[in-house]
Amino acid sequence: MTPHSDAPRDDGQSAAETDFLDRLGQRVRRMRGLAGMSRKVLAEVSGISERYIAQLESGKGNVSIVLLRRIANAINAPLDDIIPGGEPSPDWPVIRDLLKKASASQIAEVKELLASGASAPLRRSFSGIALIGLRGAGKSTLGRMLAERIGWSFVELNKEIERQNGLSVAEIIALYGQEGFRRLEQAALLALLARNELMVLATGGGIVSEPVTFDLILNAFYTIWLKAEPEEHMARVRGQGDLRPMADDRSAMAELRNILASREPLYARANAVVDTAGLSVDAAAVRLGEAVKPIIANEARMFARG
Repeated sequence: MTPHSDAPRDDGQSAAETDFLDRLGQRVRRMRGLAGMSRKVLAEVSGISERYIAQLESGKGNVSIVLLRRIANAINAPLDDIIPGGEPSPDWPVIRDLLKKASASQIAEVKELLASGASAPLRRSFSGIALIGLRGAGKSTLGRMLAERIGWSFVELNKEIERQNGLSVAEIIALYGQEGFRRLEQAALLALLARNELMVLATGGGIVSEPVTFDLILNAFYTIWLKAEPEEHMARVRGQGDLRPMADDRSAMAELRNILASREPLYARANAVVDTAGLSVDAAAVRLGEAVKPIIANEARMFARG
């Protein structure tokens, strides 16, 4: 006779509870990776022991809602994103975050629009090409080469944030935390979009973790995911002398793989993927150039019509 799935085990925990804890652990690990944090960094920021976080991620943690809330705050994620449930549409986090900032009149307009079944185009005007991907993907190097070749402006979003605020990214994060940095990142992006000029934009690796900001990118730019093998990302980052946020972490490679795995579904929302694995800089630049040819040709046609 097959036991019921909710029957308690010898330790008093039902199969359903075990499954929940496993999924909770996977969700915490994925959200941590999305935020680009190692266990060590998360432990420091949340004040929770690294051992407890490891147990939680393996599905063996003695779960406390208070500690989960501290983890959610540390990675700047809503608590309901961590607790397992139905997988919502990729657009849901954007809608949720926009609703939080909306006025009563704006919410009323949205409700009326949805109730009427009417559709309204909300896409922004075309702003150019945006490159996304992990650190070490070549966004700055290849982006600058592409911009020079096609005659568009080249902008590194992180440097634009630093210019607008008079502080380095590290200083901004130290002063205001990840949440404060993401606010300034969004403000810098909106300022760039207000220029109404074509550009090649190199984004930070974690921009996909902020739903509204990433949605702005997807709507205003032809977005390309520069993809490489984890070992190549790590080698390039080491070559730059930059291991944020995994400095002095002996398990840095495992953490990088977790970050990549967590962000891949979001990176995959890009319009195109350019795999630079095993390529020289010049060969990768050629491959990127091929990927944007239709976009450049389309812009040339639009200019001719105007």
